[in-house]
Amino acid sequence: MPKFMELFGYYIYFWSNEGNPVEPIHVHISQNPHKNATKVWILSDGTTELCNNNDQIPSKTLKRILKSISIFSDDIIELWESNF
Repeated sequence: MPKFMELFGYYIYFWSNEGNPVEPIHVHISQNPHKNATKVWILSDGTTELCNNNDQIPSKTLKRILKSISIFSDDIIELWESNF
């Protein structure tokens, strides 16, 4: 489970086995990593799209996390591509 960063008490990570075929680039967000955590797609232009908020992260916090993920999207994409 590559962990990219920790923000506002939440881990930003992805799993080393993201399906077969591998799902599009995305990260999971949770305070305690688990398979059904909040999922965010990272689009080719660096923006984010919320897939689900299974962890029920408060909207204000989630908005701040999504903004940070967008800022670091190039780094996340690079880590994803080197992992897969």
